[in-house]
Amino acid sequence: MRRALSDFVAALPKVELHLHLVGAASLDTVLTLAGNHPDGPVPTDENELREFYAFTDFRHFIEVYGKVNDLVTTGEDVTTLVVGLARDAARSNVRYAEVTVSATSHLRVGIAPDELTEALERGRAAAKADHGVELAWIFDVPGLCDQDFGLTSADYATKYRPDGTVGFGLGGFEADAPRAAFKDAFARARDAGLHCVPHAGETTPSSEIWAALTHLHAERIGHGVSAVDDPDLLKHLADHGIPLEVCPTSNLRTGVISQLSTHPLPRLLDAGVAVTLSTDDPGMFHTDLDHEYVLCAEEFGLGTSDLAAIALAGVDASFAPDETKSAIRAEIATL
Repeated sequence: MRRALSDFVAALPKVELHLHLVGAASLDTVLTLAGNHPDGPVPTDENELREFYAFTDFRHFIEVYGKVNDLVTTGEDVTTLVVGLARDAARSNVRYAEVTVSATSHLRVGIAPDELTEALERGRAAAKADHGVELAWIFDVPGLCDQDFGLTSADYATKYRPDGTVGFGLGGFEADAPRAAFKDAFARARDAGLHCVPHAGETTPSSEIWAALTHLHAERIGHGVSAVDDPDLLKHLADHGIPLEVCPTSNLRTGVISQLSTHPLPRLLDAGVAVTLSTDDPGMFHTDLDHEYVLCAEEFGLGTSDLAAIALAGVDASFAPDETKSAIRAEIATL
């Protein structure tokens, strides 16, 4: 039975909408980058790196993420991350992915804006040519790391705008960065035609999801799991077709939930909310998108029709070109 489920999931064409460039890096990639900085804080031994990725809570995860990000110091490093991400995504039959890039985190370590843009475009072309994965970019504000509440991030996203740029996001530690404080940056991005897709309600109450909707004009919500505590919000999300980018293993590994059985995904689906599945930071969480689908099927009793519906929800929630969406929908329909 499990083999049949795994075979179905492996054959299921997918999109992934919540995937961070640095957090997606495989252990091998991070070890290579760490080897260039042998005196740095990131281990150069695989077993030690696995232990390094044993997060005690969400704030600890953010600290570790920052240390790994600081290994990425050249455009060549960025391209390596992009191509490695596409290679790994292809193994889960991902056809299209929207990748979150914290541009200012790369600029801060000395990568020039033009160099970053060229590296992303070079990696995107290789991802399609070598692995058949179409990539799009979401440039996010890494919480309060940008002291101007995201205006620097918005400037990069709107001025340099690498090929494939579709959206503007907001990540980091939510409790330190109320969503409403970033409204000016999101207005600038929105005026430039970018879609608004902030994280909200991952580690904060549903009030921050409301804030993302009201002040940032969010079209999709990253995580959004605390919505389950607010019936009015659930109805609003369902009635207005606002999707949630749900990442179960991520929530478990960062301590958002204590055990998978308590994850709100089934209640979100029961409420009629559009749910998509993603990995968030698969390299750090030791997961992939196939695993997330199988995990949810086994834990929550989802059948193959439910999994196909979630895959279709991802296609519908994406900002992919119409021809890409139509092609993936047609493939899903044949299963």
